[in-house]
Parts: sequence; C-alpha cells; structure tokens
Amino acid sequence: MKDIIQQLEEKRAKARLGGGQRRIDAQHSKGKLTARERLEFLLDDGSFEEWDMFVEHRCNEFGMQDEVVTGEGVITGHGTINGKLVFVFSQDFTVFGGSLSEYHAKKICKVMDKAMQVGAPIIGLNDSGGARIQEGIDSLAGYAEVFQRNVMASGVIPQISVIMGPCAGGAVYSPAMTDFIFMVRDSSYMFVTGPDVVKTVTNETVTAEELGGAGTHTSKSSVADNAYDNDVEALTEVRRLVDMLPASNRDRSPERSSFDDPNRKEPSLDTLVPANANKPYDMMELVLKLADEGDFFEIQPDYAKNIITGFARIEGQTVGVVANQPMVLAGCLDIDSSRKAARFVRFCDCFNIPIVTLVDVPGFLPGTAQEYGGIIKHGAKLLYAYAEATVPKVTVITRKAYGGAYDVMASKHLRGDVNYAWPSAEIAVMGAKGAVEIIFRSEIGDAEKIQKRTDEYQERFANPFIAGHRGFIDDVIMPNNTRHRVASSLRMLKNKELENPWKKHGNIPL
Repeated sequence: MKDIIQQLEEKRAKARLGGGQRRIDAQHSKGKLTARERLEFLLDDGSFEEWDMFVEHRCNEFGMQDEVVTGEGVITGHGTINGKLVFVFSQDFTVFGGSLSEYHAKKICKVMDKAMQVGAPIIGLNDSGGARIQEGIDSLAGYAEVFQRNVMASGVIPQISVIMGPCAGGAVYSPAMTDFIFMVRDSSYMFVTGPDVVKTVTNETVTAEELGGAGTHTSKSSVADNAYDNDVEALTEVRRLVDMLPASNRDRSPERSSFDDPNRKEPSLDTLVPANANKPYDMMELVLKLADEGDFFEIQPDYAKNIITGFARIEGQTVGVVANQPMVLAGCLDIDSSRKAARFVRFCDCFNIPIVTLVDVPGFLPGTAQEYGGIIKHGAKLLYAYAEATVPKVTVITRKAYGGAYDVMASKHLRGDVNYAWPSAEIAVMGAKGAVEIIFRSEIGDAEKIQKRTDEYQERFANPFIAGHRGFIDDVIMPNNTRHRVASSLRMLKNKELENPWKKHGNIPL
C-alpha cells in the first residue's frame, strides 16, 4: 500500500510540474502565470477539485510515444467563485505549447458535459498554439467535439473564455461561440490565419498584435468584450462577472443583500439633460447613479461607444443595462451599436436577467457606409432581440426618441413592461426642423414662417405627453426619482411570466 501511495504522490508531483521547471520559468519571464496558478487566482481557496490529472495521449506518430506528459496539457475540474459552483479548464502552454490533442479535447468535453448536466458556468482559460499537428485528424475531431458542446451549452449555462496567450486557427471558434471573451494586453492574440500566412496570401505586412491583439479585438472587430493589463486583473474581473450571473437558464437573476436605499433620490439628475437639445451629456452618469453603490460591469466599453451595455444591481438584483450614449455620434444607432446591444439583450433574455433601457436616440446613423454595410439588417437584430425577450423590461426615455429608433429601443410596442419618460423627453417621428421642412416644403424660402412652424412643432410634439395620451408611456417621472421608480417596477415584475409561441428557433436576421 505504501508503494502505491508513494507512486501516486510521484505521479501527482510530475503532473503538477507540467512541461517542467524550465518552461514554467519561460512562462513567468513573459509576465504570464502558469495554468495552475491561474486557477488558484480564479477560484476560491481550496475549492478546486481536479479531474483527469493522469490522462496521457496515445499517439505513436513522429516519435510522440517518447514524449508523454501526464495531464495532456490542460487542467480540468470544478471549484467555486464566491461560493458559486463553476467548471473550468486551463490550457498549459508549458506542455506541447498547450496544443489540443484527442485526449486534451476529451478532458475539456467531459467538464463541459457535466457543467450542462448540473447547471453551472464553464470558464475556459485559453493558452494554446492550436491543434497538435502530430495527431492530425484526431486533433481536428477534438476541436469539433468542443464546438458541438459550445453550441449545445449556448443559452443553457454561461460560457466565459479568457484568452491568456495564443489562440489561432480553428481554436478561435470555441471562444467565439461563448458568451464572453476577455483578453490580456500584450500577451494574448486571436486570429484565424497568422501574420506569415497573411503576408504570403495578401502581401500585407502585419504584426500579431495588430492582426489579433487585445486592442484590435476590443475596439475594431468586437470579438472580445474587454481586455486587461495582466493575468491577475483579468481573472479578478472574471470573478466579478460570475458573481453577477445566474448559474444556468433554470435560475433567476441572482440577488444579494444591498445597503443602497432603492428609494435614494439623485437631485443632480434633474440637471443632467442640457437645455440645448443639441448639446451632449454623459449617459454613464445616469447608469452609475441608478446602480447599487455605483457598481457597473461594462461589456465592450471600447467598441461602439455610442451605446453602453453592461451589468448592474438594483436593490441587490442583477440587471442588464442598455443605454444610448449622446457623447458619441449623438447616441445614434448604427451597425456596430445595433449588433453589440442585440447580442447583449439576447444574453440577458437567455438567463432571466431583467433589462433596463435608457433612451436618448435621434435615429439611425445616415450615410452610404451604413446603408451599404447593411444597417437595415443589423438594426433589425436589435429590434428582433428586444421583441423576442420575455424578461422584465423597464425603459426610461431621457431626451430624444425619434423615428424607428424609438420603436427599437424597448418601446411599449415591443412588449416593454414599464416605460417612463423624463419631462425633457421628445418622442416624435423626427426632430422639429426636419419635420417642418418636409411638411411645409412649400414655405422653405420664408425663413420667418419656417421658424414659426418649427417652434409650433417643437411645442406640440417635442414632449412626452402625446405618447402619454396614447398609453405608450406609463408615467412622466422626475429624473431625481428614477432609481426609486425603476426599482419599484423591477420588484413588481419579479414574478412575470411570458412565453413566446412554440418554435424550433427563430430566424434572426444575421
């Protein structure tokens, strides 16, 4: 028995060493943590239960029979984050560059299957050079097995990917199908084909960072949701996010005790909207003053900045926030902001997270670039997402809500549950000047008449009362009382039940 126990300890020690001390030192020299150290930072102390520590590959090609590392380059298992069960896998770059093999994939699939069965989030820490070439089709099959599980888990459990090193070729498609992707600046990158292939095929000279670094994917491609300066910061923020999410689609939006009075008044909001309708203001101020303790986890802060998306708590309950940002493009909806918000709204709906929408939108961004880029279809994605959502939806119109953009932004007509407006709200087909120039086209040469007509239109329609008369706005509220009214509405909607007609799935305009 003693011999077996000693053998067990030796095998465990060997597995924990991964690719050996020299490779661990190389990982540290790049400012990166090892796969095991990452799990120590991510999970609660002492909570990690490792699975399949002793797995080894069975490849005999290209001399691989002489290169066997226990664990197969990925650490898998489960643990807790602030007491909440999560399943994890962490790729070990010190073992064959973290390359994915048949048994590497089997280990990942095993924890994904179990996460779906018990209803718990899955978090993948990606640091891999790609498919293990020596295994050929077996490694490709392994990727496809993981992809299939990503699709089956979508909308069932939250899936989070953290890119902490290279992620190239087919490897990128698994993170791409997860709910959130986070990257580490200067040490992680994602691309389908690397700089060398790009140079050969298109004759473009580009660095790995320019092609697929954190800056590219958080501000240009929208592939990643945020980027952080180092491994520790990234893992800390993942812990913060997991704390705000339900464990699965069977759970309600999580709640925790809050010391922030839901009836708190914010007098400063009464002067947030400028008297000049063309002057911008920072919608983030309203977001932070609505949220418990001003705590807001923003999603994609560096992409499509004309719309804000993220998670907050109101009276202790997690809510998704979607808000137009007048500081950027006057808060117009465009292709990028529509896609960004639509995906976020659909995530919230999948996981029973109520949606609070803050509206100041003058319309869709005009121009040939938008039309040629398909603004019609992309704008329809956001419309589809809101119309499909059955979770509680509370909307506050702070200033402009013009045209089709008014409809799209969680209006009463798209099954908004409670729709408020501030006294400064302007709900109309378009702005007064544009409307008058169309309605009174024959008077355009007379500046005095046009100005008079504009003033009349402004007085008649540039307010929330016409919509209120029709029942499209439930109440006109004082800005300082917004948190109280939103919290009260969410409390009322806690047991809301609404089901869409049975279907296999809808056909969202992709």
